[in-house]
Amino acid sequence: MSHTAVPASSFLAREIASQPEAWRTAARVAVDQRVKLPTAGERVAVIGCGTSWFIAQAYASLREAAGHGETDAFAASEMPRGRRYDRVLCISRSGTTTEVLEVLAALGAARRATTVAVTADADTPIVDAANAAIVLPFADERSVVQTVFATSALALLRAHLGDDVERLADQAAHAIESGADGRAMEAEQMTFLGSGAGAALAHEAALKLREAAQCWTEAYPAMEYRHGPISIAQPGRAVWALGPLPSGLADDIVRTGASLLAFDEDPSATLVRAHMVAEALARARGLNPDQPRHLTRSVVLPA
Repeated sequence: MSHTAVPASSFLAREIASQPEAWRTAARVAVDQRVKLPTAGERVAVIGCGTSWFIAQAYASLREAAGHGETDAFAASEMPRGRRYDRVLCISRSGTTTEVLEVLAALGAARRATTVAVTADADTPIVDAANAAIVLPFADERSVVQTVFATSALALLRAHLGDDVERLADQAAHAIESGADGRAMEAEQMTFLGSGAGAALAHEAALKLREAAQCWTEAYPAMEYRHGPISIAQPGRAVWALGPLPSGLADDIVRTGASLLAFDEDPSATLVRAHMVAEALARARGLNPDQPRHLTRSVVLPA
């Protein structure tokens, strides 16, 4: 395991703590920028890379569940170029990610959809490449590991769907006050489970632990857990639920001897708990939580 100098305090820790207020601000932006966001009945695609892709998946699930219309989510590199949509949302913290910009260029040339960028920086290529942009500068980050931008983008989109973001922010604040969960800190392996939007956020939680602390993590839709992944559960390992588990699954997990972490809160708040464990574990392992190995703030490929 490679080590870098561990800072006295990390940008990541401060950005994690900023989330409740950032979500409240994002909800206000959703009202101001509502004409740029999908209307009910539109056929919508949402794209992103890495963390932004998982946020796209969560929003797609929530939008369809709310009855607002067909919504697909794609990793930008995998978006079908010939499919028609009314609107395409492109989520990119940096606004410079190559795959996202390539999709926008293709969509612009074909004139197949209205494109909207959600980004943290107004002075980036994505703002010019899309038909419209929603900029969240209050959620920009200095850490390579994404937390507050991604969750604020989701808060923006959830507010537009009519979700109570104030309630979500209160839950996130409570999660932060609780501190990093000791059971997770001690686990040698962690598996995250969720359903619907929670399944997408389970993948994001697992990614955060891998990025920041080089943990062995996995993530699955909750009903898939019995179909093989439960075989690695044992004492000393942990299973995290992002949202309610299907009937009987909690008992199945407990019987394996693994720790079950479940909280009476929205999956977005539980994701914040995973953020805190990722930062704390990175520090405990002598890693710099702001500079994960092999990663950069944005993936910009050579032309």
